[in-house]
Amino acid sequence: MNSKQRVHAALRREPTDRVPIFMWFHPETTVLLARLFEVPPGCVADVLGNDVRMAWVNNNYAMEGIVHEHDGQRHVDFWGIEWVKQGPYNQIARFPLARAGREKLLAYRFPYQHLEELLGQMEPVVARADEGFIGCDVSPNVFEMYWRLRGMEQAMVDLGADEPLACEMLGRCGRFAVRLAEEACRRFPLDWLWTGDDVASQRSLMISAETWRRMVKPHLRACFEVGRRHGLPVAYHCCGALRPIIPDLIEMGLDVLNPIQCNCPGMEAAELKREFGGELTFMGGVDTQDLLPSATADEVRRATRELIDTMTADGGGYILAASHTVPPETPTENIFAMYAEAGVSREEAFDRAADVRAALTKA
Repeated sequence: MNSKQRVHAALRREPTDRVPIFMWFHPETTVLLARLFEVPPGCVADVLGNDVRMAWVNNNYAMEGIVHEHDGQRHVDFWGIEWVKQGPYNQIARFPLARAGREKLLAYRFPYQHLEELLGQMEPVVARADEGFIGCDVSPNVFEMYWRLRGMEQAMVDLGADEPLACEMLGRCGRFAVRLAEEACRRFPLDWLWTGDDVASQRSLMISAETWRRMVKPHLRACFEVGRRHGLPVAYHCCGALRPIIPDLIEMGLDVLNPIQCNCPGMEAAELKREFGGELTFMGGVDTQDLLPSATADEVRRATRELIDTMTADGGGYILAASHTVPPETPTENIFAMYAEAGVSREEAFDRAADVRAALTKA
């Protein structure tokens, strides 16, 4: 099977030659693996057999797609958000609407004039559409986008103190994501539409489920509906303890839930599979807090095998991924142990790395 066939079969809960993989690595982990394989960092995912290829076209591009070399380097994105490199990641240094009054908030305009530049991030991905399973990431969709503009504290105040204003601004966030989704689905040969909106912490939802249903859900639903209209599976990313709203996401038409942070309340992978496995495909669940960085290679193999067996008990419905980015303190032996249980051997990875080096030499 190629990657496209493998992921589509898993989504249909049909047998596959091996479990599909979509692993995310911490930037420092990517650099370490690139050195090990002697390939450019951008080739690490291919060397290790990732089956899904995606690009960010919404504000996550500004956060993760613009890479600075040195700490303290900054950029201001199309939304007016200022980012600064702190450690391996860009962090928000200035929220453009943090001190805005009601009039200024309502005068704010989303960067529709930059749609072509944003959607252009898909071009390298689409160039490989024949061999890979292709997705377009239009996150953050609603709440997370609003607090990036407003700041978390002030966004929370708005939700409680001026609900009509908050609803209008959340709607504008959602409508921008919908526009990106519509354009992406129309232009590109996508295999799924990827959405995302972090609304949960390690312990609970950041806002009540009732508030989420009233103020966020309608706008997120509109984005899901774009994918459904185009006949595409819809994937959704939310870190943390989002168990109370999973039935809502299913009712909205969700197909794939990520990342299954198994150490959070209500997010134990086997229980989620038992309760929702007939309606959802799950992606994630490999513990990055304790298992990968701290366990032995044998323990990683056993835990990965148990996870795969549990999550594919109905024949599929699972994509192997970590519960967060694989941290740089993870021993390489543990990474190889995890991949071995997924059907990708160390030897296969090094053979792919040799092929990449040969191709780069010819080029």
